[in-house]
Amino acid sequence: MEQRRTRRFQLQLPLSVTRSGAAQVELAGRTRNISSSGVLFTTEREPDFGGPIEYVITLTRDAAQVVNLRCLGKIVRADRVDPGRDEASPAYRIAATLERYEFVRQI
Repeated sequence: MEQRRTRRFQLQLPLSVTRSGAAQVELAGRTRNISSSGVLFTTEREPDFGGPIEYVITLTRDAAQVVNLRCLGKIVRADRVDPGRDEASPAYRIAATLERYEFVRQI
């Protein structure tokens, strides 16, 4: 039985990678699960493994207010996955730490 330090929540939320290593990027993805120490997400391209990463998770998308969680961490695992029949499916599963975060509201 697998033992984890923190509980993981199975949440499928929009995510965007804004910085990978020293490079500013625009990379869309979707979370698979989230814990207080990290996130597992899928995306079409592989960010720099082992380097710092900045990503934004969209928590709410209602018309009145958008709430984002801006996170800083590093990539600890990157697995290529079979996209299956749908070629538009994400090709990578990325595990990243969650070392610092801040809530960002857009009006």
